[in-house]
Amino acid sequence: MGLAVLVLGLVLFIGAHVLVSLRERRAALVKRLGEWPYKGAVALVSLLGIVLIGWGFAEYRAGGGWIELWNPPTWTRHLAALLNWPAIVMVTAAYIPGNIKRTLKHPMLSGVKLWAVAHLLSNGDLGSILLFGSILAWAVYDRISLKRRSDPGGPPIPIGGRRNDILAVVVGTVIYLALAFVFHPLVIGRAVFGSPALGT
Repeated sequence: MGLAVLVLGLVLFIGAHVLVSLRERRAALVKRLGEWPYKGAVALVSLLGIVLIGWGFAEYRAGGGWIELWNPPTWTRHLAALLNWPAIVMVTAAYIPGNIKRTLKHPMLSGVKLWAVAHLLSNGDLGSILLFGSILAWAVYDRISLKRRSDPGGPPIPIGGRRNDILAVVVGTVIYLALAFVFHPLVIGRAVFGSPALGT
């Protein structure tokens, strides 16, 4: 049951984001519904997807249906903890644009891909592979679709310089530590540091 809910959540979340990449269909929906109702519907479906992903994954972990496909060596867990730091900084740099954004062009997607790869390295169970593999596949697809879009998209966000990069690193590091020391142990149920059972 947990895996089914997880998959449904992934379909809703990724489906909503794939729709955004299909620019002709998106334009037709915006014309039919209006821009704000369209954005509201996409946001609602995405949020529902996130809730179902979290609920389904929690049910999968707690329901005794854990399916181990391979057993990652311990060093992959330490590598995952290390890789997640720059991943979070990249995502942060998308909102505090500076030279990091100028270099990566789409730091949000770069960070999501690194985050997903890190978790795939350190988790060998079916639920984790479905979750992080699907997110990785979507991020790769979305990056490719961005190269092929002909419409201008949203208005460009002003890009700063080194000061924004420093701020992105500092804020990203704080978020990373909060996720590692607070979110992961309390919500996911696994410690990131100091535990041989480091997982997702």
